[in-house]
Amino acid sequence: MRILVLGANGFLGEHAARHLRALPGAQVFIGGRSSTSDARIDLATIAPDQLADTLAALRPDAVVNCAGAVGGGPLALAGTNARGPAVLCAALTEAAPKARLVHLGSAAEYGTSGDGLALTESSPTCPFGVYGATKLAGTLTVTSAGLDAVVLRVFNPIGPGSPASSLPGRLAALLHDAEPEGVVRVGALSAYRDYIDARDVALAIGRATTASGPLPPVLNLGSGTARPVRTVASGLAERAGFRGRIDESGAGSGRSPAASRAWADISATTAALEWEPRYSFDQSLTDLWAATTGQPVDALR
Repeated sequence: MRILVLGANGFLGEHAARHLRALPGAQVFIGGRSSTSDARIDLATIAPDQLADTLAALRPDAVVNCAGAVGGGPLALAGTNARGPAVLCAALTEAAPKARLVHLGSAAEYGTSGDGLALTESSPTCPFGVYGATKLAGTLTVTSAGLDAVVLRVFNPIGPGSPASSLPGRLAALLHDAEPEGVVRVGALSAYRDYIDARDVALAIGRATTASGPLPPVLNLGSGTARPVRTVASGLAERAGFRGRIDESGAGSGRSPAASRAWADISATTAALEWEPRYSFDQSLTDLWAATTGQPVDALR
């Protein structure tokens, strides 16, 4: 099976590419901005006909789109998160209409969990900011393109390699550099989030890529549990031996700042992909801290 992975240099893309390469019979190609990529593809700037030519040459059976922007302002967000999927769908329609498209969406497309209930794929979408709005635009493009496509709506990914753009990654880096009795400044930690290990996301991507039949247009990827964000800070502080103070007066996330509580109903995903999370929250924190301190982590444990 020939699989093109876009955004493989990112947090989720790296885990996805590693998992897909381990699948029997898989031949994985990397598309990205790097000169080491198998195909130079920047979804924010590439022309649809140029991408169609690239796809025709690669002849993929599946395309996994992990490319996404989480910052850089509205233009950067719209270029990768909204324009990118539109260009990709147009090129696939022309050059590889039978290829399966697995596209990563975001829980920020929903906004917050209404009435204290878990979010299902049919819950209203009401993003709070530009990030969520651009991710929703990408999802709408993919689901209306008429392709063999599924959007995996990822909640809050965590685990080894968590980037500084995420709270877990930023906290781990700050605690690594902090004095044991010092002060670490972050944003407010009062919200509740649904944390899912990036390796479990990769497993779901693999299942979606290789599934034999049609899939629902959107599937949630989460743990199914709302957890206080503060437990990320306390858990990492414990692993770091940090005895100082965590100051919550710093800048917080701009992706879903108004969502006090959001978590996923994953029953549809479990049924469609025969998938469920394997990594506990504690294991994700342990492996994140190990990776931050340079210790080996079994990426496919």
